[in-house]
Amino acid sequence: MLPECLKRGLICIDLSGDFRLKNPQDYAEWYKKNPADAALLGDAVYGLSELNREQIEGASLLSNPGCYPTATLLGLAPVLQHDMIDLNSIIVDGKSGVSGSGKKAVIGNLFGEVNESVKAYKLDHHQHTPEIEQMIEEISGQKTAITFHPHLIPMTRGLLCTTYANLKQGFSTRELLEHYEKFYKKSPFVRIRPLGNWPATKEVLGSNFCDIGLNVDGRTRRLTIVSVIDNVVKGAAGQAVQNLNIIKGWDEQTGLTFTPIYP
Repeated sequence: MLPECLKRGLICIDLSGDFRLKNPQDYAEWYKKNPADAALLGDAVYGLSELNREQIEGASLLSNPGCYPTATLLGLAPVLQHDMIDLNSIIVDGKSGVSGSGKKAVIGNLFGEVNESVKAYKLDHHQHTPEIEQMIEEISGQKTAITFHPHLIPMTRGLLCTTYANLKQGFSTRELLEHYEKFYKKSPFVRIRPLGNWPATKEVLGSNFCDIGLNVDGRTRRLTIVSVIDNVVKGAAGQAVQNLNIIKGWDEQTGLTFTPIYP
């Protein structure tokens, strides 16, 4: 169906993971399925809106990013692009609401299994791992292997990633906050929290925002980044709308400035 749609001149935005990984062997290894047609993989543009605007403009086939990669990469991009961290030190601790697992009728998603419980899953084997690594290489120009550990938390929607990395130089929290503010100055959906203020999933619920807070531990020279999104909006459908706006040359915020849900 997809090739026919493209042949007819339709814009296709894919929310599955089928076109995110450029290497077919990586897809087969991590998704345990046959990869998409190589020609289509080559044409697909990775749709992380804030970081790939130029490539997204005018795209006909766009691969929407996963929810964990969206939150993680938006948190890391400013320090990746300016070579501020040791790539081999990156550790990502992710926590997602149950909607991140989809609608399949599986025992692990039942109320009695999820309620009043937090559990880790797919440690070191989550399919979003190579997606994050691929984009880290694209931004930094260096290959790396990260540690990514996701967790399921007892709520319907919302995602929080706490990312740790060692700084190459002795930057202060205030200096990095200024750097992040400048980096995302033209990104209406990324909000940098002030010094000592940490984002919560409730504050982005039902919205297309990604809120980011950070801290530098002066003793260890370790950077901690906390990024939160609504996994079904900025982590899925909302970012798809944002990407369509960019493709068509419309205002990036069109259809996305609705009132979010709080509390």
